[in-house]
Amino acid sequence: MKYKIDVVRIRENSITLNGWAIGKSPESRATFRIEDEKHNPVKFKHVSTRRDDVSQIYFKKVHNKEFGFDIQFPYERGKSYYLLIRCEGRQAKIKYNEDLITRRASVAHKRMEKIKDLMNMETVHVALDFWKEHGLKALVVKSKHKLQGIDNDYDYGEWYELTKPTDEELAAQRQENFDFEPLLSVVIPAYKTPERYLREMLDSILEQTYTNWEVCIADGSPRGQGLERVLKKYADRDGRIRYEMLGSNRGIAGNTNAALDMARGDFVILADHDDTLPPHAFYEVVKAISEHPGCDVLYSDEDKLDMDGKALFDPHFKPDFNPDLLTSVNYICHLFVVRQDLLKQVGGFRQEFDGAQDYDFIFRCTEAAEHVHHIPKVLYHWRCHQDSTASNPESKMYAFEAGSRAIMAHYERLGIEAERVEKGVDHGIYHTRFKIQGEPLISVIIPNKDHSEDLDVCVRSLIEKSTYRNLEFIVVENNSREKETFAYYEKMQALHSNFHVVTWEKEFNYSAINNYGAGFAKGQYLLLLNNDTELIDPDSIREMLGFCQREDVGIAGARLLYGDDTIQHAGVVIGFGGIAGHTFIGLHKAENSYFHRAMCAQDYSAVTAACLMTKKDVFDAVGGLSTELAVAFNDIDYCMKVRALGKLVVYAPYACFYHYESKSRGLEDTPEKVERFNREVAIFIKKWPDIIKNGDPYYNPNLTLRKSNFALRDLLKEKIGEPYDLRVYQQYAPEDKQNSHE
Repeated sequence: MKYKIDVVRIRENSITLNGWAIGKSPESRATFRIEDEKHNPVKFKHVSTRRDDVSQIYFKKVHNKEFGFDIQFPYERGKSYYLLIRCEGRQAKIKYNEDLITRRASVAHKRMEKIKDLMNMETVHVALDFWKEHGLKALVVKSKHKLQGIDNDYDYGEWYELTKPTDEELAAQRQENFDFEPLLSVVIPAYKTPERYLREMLDSILEQTYTNWEVCIADGSPRGQGLERVLKKYADRDGRIRYEMLGSNRGIAGNTNAALDMARGDFVILADHDDTLPPHAFYEVVKAISEHPGCDVLYSDEDKLDMDGKALFDPHFKPDFNPDLLTSVNYICHLFVVRQDLLKQVGGFRQEFDGAQDYDFIFRCTEAAEHVHHIPKVLYHWRCHQDSTASNPESKMYAFEAGSRAIMAHYERLGIEAERVEKGVDHGIYHTRFKIQGEPLISVIIPNKDHSEDLDVCVRSLIEKSTYRNLEFIVVENNSREKETFAYYEKMQALHSNFHVVTWEKEFNYSAINNYGAGFAKGQYLLLLNNDTELIDPDSIREMLGFCQREDVGIAGARLLYGDDTIQHAGVVIGFGGIAGHTFIGLHKAENSYFHRAMCAQDYSAVTAACLMTKKDVFDAVGGLSTELAVAFNDIDYCMKVRALGKLVVYAPYACFYHYESKSRGLEDTPEKVERFNREVAIFIKKWPDIIKNGDPYYNPNLTLRKSNFALRDLLKEKIGEPYDLRVYQQYAPEDKQNSHE
């Protein structure tokens, strides 16, 4: 038997455990028991969960079984409790009390646990198997990724304390005057709210450094079960707090609409009755409105608050407005602010979407907004409890179904034809399948120098596996020397009428080679593809084409895996490593990424041209790839040029390929190659200085640029929002083309 408790949290009068347990076989079943100090049984709530990452690691494949668990049980302070896990005749017994839980939550303990995980026999066996299959070099690379991950989990509570406004800064905020000081209406629907939670929410509003606000509370609790006594006390204390006792529950949409009807402010802020706000929340909202007077909708980053109101955890640092990510998951959520005029235009909450009523409302607001502004600061503490959609499967299903309908309604309003919205990697994560309009020809452009076996794997994977058939292959021959390569060309052209070879006779220039190949393309769409790739998911081409056919999209990229099923590419962030880099490199395909981002369709600043689909007319409009970037960053530059046209660059995670990476070109292992690379870095910096300086809008300034896993910034090494120091490349910068975006 093997098991692990990943998360332990103390809630109000309860302890919550999240983890997994397995036997020697996927068919083995673990059972659980909770005991008190006297070894008497304690009643507990148990929910089984999927843990595909565990299945992949220990059973070498994903099984359709639930190896994970969420367990909640009541506790009294000062007492100890035991979790008993039994499987295949073996039993484990783990002790829990407040002191032990606090100790195990420390950064030092977490790092030690990671080191232990790396040293156990199971890890050794997995490593040996990997070595046998992929070789020592690949094992070294994978081990490096693992070791780098040891220091990823900075303690968020400590990090937050270091980054939140000081008392002096809060005092200065209270003295600041803005040219426009809008009235903010905080809208709160209430229903059987625990008195303590409501008090904490109202107290957090009373502590705001910006004072021109009002609170509008609509209580839908049954008569006699509301908190009128408490509300009257707060209203008498401060005239900015108003409330209405509805006398009956109108549902979450109806209760919220009743509160909205009370709002008189210039902007409306949505808040839940049991959450809290940091004291600078309203100040930051008004500051953003002052600096961006055209914004109609604003949202912020958020974190979670435990039931006792003492611990903050699980921060969500979000990108700037990302319409395709929003159709994958309601990433906006809290804090959400909307201009009153826009709210009246779109209407309030709709009861038919109860369970995802806020999701539907956010869609309608962002669709109508002239400008959506993101404030990259945590301005909302979301109280996490067992009745939330994070823990209750029934609630999940109810909310998921409503969310699917909200997404489809969004597409209908925009005139985007979608076949259906499916469940993604988890409830609350969505996968849209778009209708393919007609059957347009797609021209697959593949540069190639020898490596005919790799090329054959690449081409045959598309011919034999792909569900989309209307393809032509344009292989751009680039100075091959092996006779087997040319024999392969002849054979494939004889066998397949849609297989064409064109010859590039000049020196290697990735941009020029692809531009040359595109000149022979007859297709409405181009698929730039490396010769060291292999199709995995048969619907990959359809997935990319579904996005590319939209008028607002110029490019669609794919999820690329190394041969060991770890991520090679899941989108590109400008600034990673100084210039640009791939997200989630080395993460196993079955592992959870940061808020499931690796498995969410979303907009990025760029994707890799190792597998990139684009409209042919867009490619021509920007002049193809920039030839001054012969090797490095030409694909990133192309994406930036397309974005400059107002088109989106979309990462499509369900389009999935293997990428065996750079077999045809080799490494930057000579002084000449290094100097060329540095020169091309300098060209890119010169062309796109704003995004280098200001940061990637699809990332977040609170997250590190030193790793690809969306970890918190290490405040000892990099300040929040601070770019890399790139002065080293100044000596290579060209003197001309400063403003060139060709």
